[in-house]
Amino acid sequence: MSSALVVGSTGLVGTECLRVLSEDADHRPVVALTRRPLPDPVPTNVTQRLVSFDRLEEHRADIRGDHVFCALGTTIGKAGSKERFREVDYDLPLTIARVALENGARHFSLVSAVGADPDSRVFYNRVKGEVERDIRALGYPSLVILRPSVLAGERTERRPMEALGRLLLRLVPGRYHPVHARAVAATMALLAREEAAGVRVVESEEIRKLGG
Repeated sequence: MSSALVVGSTGLVGTECLRVLSEDADHRPVVALTRRPLPDPVPTNVTQRLVSFDRLEEHRADIRGDHVFCALGTTIGKAGSKERFREVDYDLPLTIARVALENGARHFSLVSAVGADPDSRVFYNRVKGEVERDIRALGYPSLVILRPSVLAGERTERRPMEALGRLLLRLVPGRYHPVHARAVAATMALLAREEAAGVRVVESEEIRKLGG
């Protein structure tokens, strides 16, 4: 049995991740690291730790777990600027990964995105590629990087352009088809239980197969 730490637990994938892990007998306890209280009902067996993400170094003791599930992410529109987007999608995941490893984490699951590439000319894809690259460099015993396409699921916020994108992407190759957030969460839990050594990159098509 392994302890689980979920970061980004109020987002689409993070919410599903808490649900999946709370039902998973192989993960006890399950802790949600969050900046605000989780909405009711909080899944069974989930404990909340409220922290300031702007002062993560002050919360080092809370950033621990055998298996760490990072589902942090935003959009440039929601973040308000490229700089703020980079803080959320690069700085925070990298800090979480580094501190958790220092605190004894054995496995890290990172939700990235299809097309992630540190050499991309597209800012979004470049940032995703850079955080993948730099978390790899930390040397986790077991690291899984998931690259879903546009995510499907019930959001608490409206993203009309993303909804349009999901419709259009059904017409393109399978790699870009929308993938449900619960499939991403289920894949994360499955591969964490396996805790295979090294780095594994999982694209959307494989996420759909593994996550059911």
